[in-house]
Amino acid sequence: MIRTGVLATVTVAVTATAVTLLGASSAGAADPDVAPGGNFDLSVWQLQEPVGSPGKPTTVSSSRLQGANGFQDTYFYTDTRDGAMTFWAPEKGVTTPNSKYARSELREMNRNGSAADWPLGGSHRLSATLRVVSVTSNVCVGQIHLGSGGSSTKPLVELYYRANGDIVVGTENSPAGGQTLHTVGHVAVGKTWSYTIAVSGGNTIDLTVNGSTTHYAIPSSFFPYKQYFKAGSYNQSSSDSTTKGARVAFYGLNVSHG
Repeated sequence: MIRTGVLATVTVAVTATAVTLLGASSAGAADPDVAPGGNFDLSVWQLQEPVGSPGKPTTVSSSRLQGANGFQDTYFYTDTRDGAMTFWAPEKGVTTPNSKYARSELREMNRNGSAADWPLGGSHRLSATLRVVSVTSNVCVGQIHLGSGGSSTKPLVELYYRANGDIVVGTENSPAGGQTLHTVGHVAVGKTWSYTIAVSGGNTIDLTVNGSTTHYAIPSSFFPYKQYFKAGSYNQSSSDSTTKGARVAFYGLNVSHG
C-alpha cells in the first residue's frame, strides 16, 4: 500500500519479490527541518560526494544517511524552503578513477548493506520527481550502471538534463563504450518534472519522462552483466570553479524490483 501526497510516502509492506522506496514524510509532505533521511527512505542507498582524496571520493553509508538526524552537508542536504533532497556537484571536485566529472550521487544498495547487483531478467524501476535548480552545461540525474559480470565500468543508461532544458537519454552501445543520444523531453530550468527508468523482459529499457514512454533494445553484449541504479547530480562539465556546477532537488524517489 502506498499513499501519495506532495511527496510519495514510504511503502508500509515489503514482499520477497518487490521493494518500493519513496521519499516521504508521514504527513505526505516533506519536513524542511530534518535531514534528507527524515523525508526519504535511504536504507538502500549509499552516497558518493565530490570530496576525499584523488581518485577516491568520500562515500557515506546508508546507516549514516537514515533518519531525521542523518547525514547532510554542503553537497547533500534538505532545502529548508520546500524539503527537497538536494545534491550539489561543483565543476571542481574529487572524481572516481574512471571519470573526470564530480558528483553528489546515490548508489543503490541492498537492505543488508551489500552493493545492489541485479540481473536484467525480471522488472526493475527507478522513478523520480525532481527539478534541476541550476546547471552549467549538462547533468546526469539517473542511471542504470553495470555491476558484476565483466570488466566494464560503463553505464547501461544515463539520463541527462541540458542547460537549455532538453532532457536526453544516453544508451550505451556496448560494454566497451560509445553512447547513442535520444532527446526525450524539454523542461525549463527550475521546473519540476518526473522520470522512470525501467528494464523489462531482460532486454528492453523503458523510459518515461513526464508521462511519455520510449523503448530501447538492450544489446546482447550487456546480458552477462548485472546492474544497479544511481540518482542525484552527476555533473557533466569540469573546470577549476567550485561555484559553478549542477544542483538538483528531488521530491520523490522510488526503486522497485519484481
